[in-house]
Amino acid sequence: MLSIRWSIAKNAASMDALAARASTSKRTLYAHFESKDKLFLAVVDLVRDLYLDRLRTPGEYADDDTEEVVLYCGRFLQMLLWEPTVRMCRLGIAEAERLPEASARYYEAIFDSAHQRLADHLGLRYGLPPADSTRVAHDLIGRTLHPRFTRALFGTGQLLTERPERESIATDVDLAPIRAAVAAALPPAR
Repeated sequence: MLSIRWSIAKNAASMDALAARASTSKRTLYAHFESKDKLFLAVVDLVRDLYLDRLRTPGEYADDDTEEVVLYCGRFLQMLLWEPTVRMCRLGIAEAERLPEASARYYEAIFDSAHQRLADHLGLRYGLPPADSTRVAHDLIGRTLHPRFTRALFGTGQLLTERPERESIATDVDLAPIRAAVAAALPPAR
């Protein structure tokens, strides 16, 4: 499915080429998707589900309240630095004018959902009111992503070529700046 997504990105890609990449017929593709745009929207939805399933929630990362936030933010960055994710982000940006619904759905899946999961967790674990947990989550995600994700997005940073696994967060991502940001942003857990 990931290889299909890149074929869709190419303006010259025909449904014939997509069918060949998917090892099926053009007729079968049209039976399920009336156009490349509809197929692209379906791929965005699939990527969303797969991404959120792999990201999980902050409480699933550690027993320590602070460490679970650090590892969640690290995992978020780690997954964003994976080459297929960066390419999909670039594709979403490139197609934003032509397919705003697809770009918005991808943004919601990758960024808004991760932010909301973190904000909800901070509210529960630290007793922060919703406005404060949202603000702190926004700050932590911003500090986590910048500058490494921005560099990756513009092609000037190192990407992860192997699918990132939870066990390799500390190897793939420098957790020290995330730990410092978390320590500065959060009160002691309740």
